[in-house]
Order: sequence, then C-alpha cells, then structure tokens
Amino acid sequence: MAKSKEKKKLKKRLLHKYRLLILNEDTFEERVSFKLTRLNVFIVVGFSVIILIALTTLLIAYTPLREYIPGYSSVKLKRQATELMFETDSLKRQLDINQQYFASIKKVLTGDVEEVNFNRDSILLLEPRDTSGLNMRISREDSLLREQVANEDRYNLFEPASSTVSFSLFPPVKGSITEGFDAEEKHYGTDVVVPKNEAIKAVADGTVIFSEWTAETGYVIILDHGNDLLSVYKHNASLTKDQGDLVKAGEVIATAGSTGKFSTGPHLHFELWNSGYPVDPTNYISFE
Repeated sequence: MAKSKEKKKLKKRLLHKYRLLILNEDTFEERVSFKLTRLNVFIVVGFSVIILIALTTLLIAYTPLREYIPGYSSVKLKRQATELMFETDSLKRQLDINQQYFASIKKVLTGDVEEVNFNRDSILLLEPRDTSGLNMRISREDSLLREQVANEDRYNLFEPASSTVSFSLFPPVKGSITEGFDAEEKHYGTDVVVPKNEAIKAVADGTVIFSEWTAETGYVIILDHGNDLLSVYKHNASLTKDQGDLVKAGEVIATAGSTGKFSTGPHLHFELWNSGYPVDPTNYISFE
C-alpha cells in the first residue's frame, strides 16, 4: 500500500499542471502564458539536450571547426604536414650541398686544403689480369655487328657519341712559367708571365661564380665548368665578367696585371680545382 501511494504521489507531481505567465511589469498585463507539467519540462529539456549534442557532433565532424580541436588532425593537414616534411628534407639536402660548395670556394680563395697526391695517369691504371685463358678470336656474329654499326654511323647526321664525352681545356694565356704547382709549399697554381693588360681567356665553357677584389690576390675570377671542376684566375688588372655570367671556352674574362699583396709583377696565377682539391694545371694545359 505504501509503494502504491508513493507511485500515485510521484505521478501526481509529474502530471500536476502549472501555468507560466509573462506579465508587463508596469501594468501587470498578461502577455504570454503556458500550461506546463514537470513531465513536459523533463521531456523538452531532454530532447533539447539530445538535439544539441547531435548538432554539435555534426558540426565538429563535417565542418572545418574540427581542426581546432586539440589532438584532432584532418587528412588534409596530414598530407600538408607530409609535403612540408619532404620539402624541408629537400631544402636541408640543398643547404648541405651549398655549404659544401661554398666551403670548396673558400678553400680556393684561402688555399686552406689538405695535401693530396695526384697522379695524372691514375685513371688509366688497371689491375693486371691473366688473359691467357680467354678466347680472343673474333666470331662471325661480332664481325657482322661491327660492319652494321659502321654502316649506320657512315650516314649519321649527328656527331658520334664518343665525341660528346671528350673534354679539353683551352690555354688561358701563353707565356713562360715562373713558378709551378707545389702542394707542399701551398702554391696550388701555375704562375705565367704575360704582358700587362694581356687578354685572359676562359679555359672551358662555364659560369662565373666569383668575380671580386681581394686584398691578397687582387682581382679574382672563378669559373664553374660542371663536373666539380673550377678554374681560378688571380692578380688580374681588371675583370670583364660578373658573377652569374655564362662564358664560352676562349672568351676573354679578364686582363692580366699585378694586383694584390702577393703579386710581384704582371702575371697570371692560374689554378684548377677538382672536387674541392687542387690539381696541377700543366698536366692538362700547355702554356708555352
């Protein structure tokens, strides 16, 4: 009986009707009135909360606002982050390459390099091999192939492939050598006596990467010929090319002089650098 009375009492409380009035404060005129029960209020509030949660979920899931939630990342942001990571890695590699490149140029200008022994014929040295057991007779198929290739090249309008790989250096000047290459004395070039204002020419096609005045070696110009090969021209009276200019082999790039603290008279101090190390120019160029 007690439980039944409590249920009836609870039901009565839930279904008991109330009136919500909105009055004019000055005239106490009734503007709006609502008939409410506690059950209706609970239902309306419950549905409102459910709808609000649903709308908030949809707003976060299907609008860009979700990107502002801490810890949440969209597919687009992940893709952009990945692309930025690759670009950063590429920039880092390029920065490392540029730093190595500038370090090589610094070595050229300051002469600060470790001593390295070079052999002009080192690339021609081959490991001895025992060829006594090899069959060196020319087969018929080999002869036919050689004849076919020869006939095709006979009417070829383009230069053969072998000519594209040859590389020769043009003498920058002609004159007597007063001091040669000496790595032990840190003289990494060849001094050639020439008349003042003699035209100095590029030894090969390249790009001017340095064209400035230095206190020790006067007017200096450096050319990059690709394949890690640099040519350096020091103690010039004047320079005719600026940094970034493209030059051809034999093109005038400076005039000879005697500028700089280390100069003792009109001459050209010429250097060749390969992969950041100096090489003897007389192994590749005839100055006489």
